[in-house]
Amino acid sequence: MSAGVSTQQRQREMAAAVAAAAATSGAGRCRLSKIGASRRPPPARVRVAVRLRPFVDGTAGASNPPCVRGMDSCSLEIANWRNHQETLKYQFDAFYGERSTQQDIYAGSVQPILRHLLEGQNASVLAYGPTGAGKTHTMLGSPEQPGVIPRALMDLLQLTREEGAEGRPWALCVTMSYLEIYQEKVLDLLDSTSGDLVIREDCRGNILIPGLTQKPITSFADFERHFLPASRNRTVGATRLNQRSSRSHAVLLVKVDQRERLAPFRQREGKLYLIDLAGSEDNRRTGNKGLRLKESGAINASLFVLGKVVDALNQGLPRVPYRDSKLTRLLQDSLGGSAHSILIANIAPERHFYLDTVSALNFAARTKEVINRPFTNESLQPHVLGPVKLSQKELLGPPEAKKARGPEEEEIGSAEPMAASASASQKLSPLQKLSSMDPAMLERLLSLDRLLASQGSQGAPLLSTPKRERMVLMKTVEEKDLEIERLKMKQKELEAKVLAQKAEDSKEKENHCPTILRPLLHRTVTVAKPLKKAVVMPLQLIQEQAASPNAEIHILKNKGRKRKVESLDAPEPEEKAEDCWELQISPELLAHGRQKILDLLNEGSARDLRSLQRIGPKKAQLIVGWRQLHGPFSQVEDLERVEGITGKQMESFLKANILGLAAGQRCGPS
Repeated sequence: MSAGVSTQQRQREMAAAVAAAAATSGAGRCRLSKIGASRRPPPARVRVAVRLRPFVDGTAGASNPPCVRGMDSCSLEIANWRNHQETLKYQFDAFYGERSTQQDIYAGSVQPILRHLLEGQNASVLAYGPTGAGKTHTMLGSPEQPGVIPRALMDLLQLTREEGAEGRPWALCVTMSYLEIYQEKVLDLLDSTSGDLVIREDCRGNILIPGLTQKPITSFADFERHFLPASRNRTVGATRLNQRSSRSHAVLLVKVDQRERLAPFRQREGKLYLIDLAGSEDNRRTGNKGLRLKESGAINASLFVLGKVVDALNQGLPRVPYRDSKLTRLLQDSLGGSAHSILIANIAPERHFYLDTVSALNFAARTKEVINRPFTNESLQPHVLGPVKLSQKELLGPPEAKKARGPEEEEIGSAEPMAASASASQKLSPLQKLSSMDPAMLERLLSLDRLLASQGSQGAPLLSTPKRERMVLMKTVEEKDLEIERLKMKQKELEAKVLAQKAEDSKEKENHCPTILRPLLHRTVTVAKPLKKAVVMPLQLIQEQAASPNAEIHILKNKGRKRKVESLDAPEPEEKAEDCWELQISPELLAHGRQKILDLLNEGSARDLRSLQRIGPKKAQLIVGWRQLHGPFSQVEDLERVEGITGKQMESFLKANILGLAAGQRCGPS
């Protein structure tokens, strides 16, 4: 019994490969961009390559045979741990044995994807495997045997120099960023003082890191000047299996920005992720303690989430747990996203690495089923679609433009041939005249016509749309025209009604008053009227006065009052009579009220005095003290002699209390 790949699974893989090849060939005929793409981008499966490193100490032999054996350039087999008489067979996109070189791996798997960056697409290279399997050596290498990162940067810079040379349609710019994910913290290796950075997602779904340092590079010497010091900032540590074990995931981000030199001045952006993942660790064999144990826990947790993401993508689950780890959040474009991804699984031949090797091969087998959908990230520069400034005559229709023009311009305009204006409007917009078109739509069409004119194109882009969409657009424009004409007719009818009404009003005025009133030559400014005041009498007093037959009740009396009217032209202000009211009380009531107030001032205690309006505790004590020193009051006006009581307070005191006391009522305390 063999534990290899079943026949049905092989058939599914062949069908997927044929579909991917067909989609790749179709992508060359129909270039898709992120903006305005109506169809889904063609699928691109994650490619997986497996590299088997040689024995570290060269102890391979009959007594220590390897646990993994390569069968051909794409398949390998490993002993079944449940039954040593059987083997587990795996098939990948490429297999590199222990004799393979760095150039073989780079040329066979990594170099072909660099061309996608110049098309505005993303690419990712991930090194995966257990600790001590050679991931960092595959990505970085040595001065004698450079790894994937230096070789990819050297070729990419050469490609950008060739494509961005003078006379080529595109101008290219390359920038680099280098970071590590250490214990779920994103650290900038180019700037060690930046601290923990956050991972964000923009409105178009692109993953970005605000505050991450970007260094422009134009040559490989620039790359080495920035990369080598940053590599020394990466966190490494010694374990039983590796003297320089990576304690973090390192990510090198290379961004290629392209700008078109000629119209329509398009922009493209391609990103290359070169990722050296930290290896999964068995703490029983590595002997991790303290900080190393905490570091290995964070590494294993992030790799576990990575496996969950791959399983969720393969099973088509509605939620993919990208946000459960900083690593998977950063790899959102690389796995199930918009990048051409390559996974290089590094394995070791020693038998004590057997379980780690089987785990890495199982993960690689699941990863090659993940489907990405790369697309061209292309856009136009903002100033290309900027607003077009039009004159008032172009924005207004023919009737409005004729009103806006002067008499001289109208004579000149009438002499111009109508065919020229019709041809101009037809050239600017093939669907409708300028007079009845929406200004926003007009600006877009004019900018589009100028754009096509700069390219030397004939016609308008609206004519190249499908027939059905063009007919719908034509129908919409006709409906807009009918609505505008209806509104114009309604406006004319309303204007005619207003003119007729004005004519009738003028005739009626002429019949009723033959002398035409001249308009006012000056403006009159009037002084504000004073507020009208009224005094409310107590109800008992009114009833007593009404009961006496000879008494006359005069509470409020209307009295004419003159006010001044100031005019701008008149030298002196004019006086105009105006109605006002003043208080009229009979002398008997006044005398009676004053006598009651005088009696209360001479005989009342401080408590009785506080019952009067405008008299508080302090003033009541002052009145009692003055009476004890100087004797009784002879008249009510002597109250002004009391210290602290002014004439104004005396006047308000009399007005507030005289009516109530005259009627035999006392007002409450103030």
